[in-house]
Amino acid sequence: MRVLDAIGDALAMSGAMTWQITWSLILGFTLSAIVQAVVRRETISRLLGDDRPATLAKAAGLGAASSSCSYAAVALARSLFRKGASFTSAMVLEIASTNLVIELGIIMALLLGWQFTLAEFVGGPIIIVLIAVIFRFFVRQKLIDEAREQAEKGLAGSMEGHAAMDMSIQGDGSFAQRLFNRRGVTSVSHIFVMEWMAVLRDIVVGLLIAGAVAAWVPDSFWQALFLTDHPVLARVWGPIIGPIISLLSFVCSIGNVPLAAVLYNGGISFGGVISFIFADLIILPILVIYRKYYGTKMTLVLLAAFYASMVIGGYLVELLFGGFGLVPDQGNTRVIEQSISWNYTTWLNIAFLLLAVALLIRFFRTGGREMLAMMGGSPDDTGGHDHTSHGDAVEDHDEHTTP
Repeated sequence: MRVLDAIGDALAMSGAMTWQITWSLILGFTLSAIVQAVVRRETISRLLGDDRPATLAKAAGLGAASSSCSYAAVALARSLFRKGASFTSAMVLEIASTNLVIELGIIMALLLGWQFTLAEFVGGPIIIVLIAVIFRFFVRQKLIDEAREQAEKGLAGSMEGHAAMDMSIQGDGSFAQRLFNRRGVTSVSHIFVMEWMAVLRDIVVGLLIAGAVAAWVPDSFWQALFLTDHPVLARVWGPIIGPIISLLSFVCSIGNVPLAAVLYNGGISFGGVISFIFADLIILPILVIYRKYYGTKMTLVLLAAFYASMVIGGYLVELLFGGFGLVPDQGNTRVIEQSISWNYTTWLNIAFLLLAVALLIRFFRTGGREMLAMMGGSPDDTGGHDHTSHGDAVEDHDEHTTP
């Protein structure tokens, strides 16, 4: 009975977290789908051929407008690298794609507070600059050439098919005219559903882990681990231990935000939370994909460079926000609220669930099943077909579909 009670407590906590964030996830993915619907991937690789500051700024902006799924971002970066993008630009786009996206900021504001959202969007450019500097001075061209040779072998990784698809729309006219028509709505519905399919596993696993940790791990454990009795040491230790916890948790992208809230309640420093969230690109499954894409040497370089930049970025964010008095009190994140009541969250969940249902119906009425089948494949195992212009196929299909 004690075991069942413990499992019930963990599931109840996970359910409460899910209820709190449902509407924000749907809103975030809808906004992200709208942005992706007007950005064509075939133009991206032409803009990222070097590692000049202006090019890296473009890579960051394009990354923020793309998929929030860490696996898809890693696959997209490899694809762009193969098509001529510089390695640094590809990695910058990968970082921005998982850490500077709309939906991440919304859910962080809801569970952690607006200060964390601001810190994420301040820390992101800091980490990008650090990565650019590290690559410029420590990554030799020979190693990049070896990584490109390995990438050209075409070994597929997780979410390769999703990363290869381009479901954006073409045409003239204003933003509203392009978006609010049959093709625009179809494109948004397809991107919305495919993004959900890409990150659903991480979100579910993240919520289950966060619920279990919140319900089962006593505060005394976290306080000892995060050195809460020594405030100065805690601020030094937080950004160091944060990425290590992320690496071992196997949870990436948006799925690690609920766990970040639990860790902040447990006593990890503000900078530690930021470094933990940024470390979604060095979890063990993604390191395995890096090795397949770029080889062992480059994987070790990426692990070292990403970890160092995340730790330093966590320190800088801690100092900056601490200096301005923007670090929120620990123990006040909303993830600890377990009750579900008839309030504004309920109304928002109902409204956005109806929106999700409408987009889901549109998705399946316009070739959605075929899209799901393609999502699990890659350009290298589908008979040489190029999915980068898949948005055109969606539009052609829509012309023969009743709206």
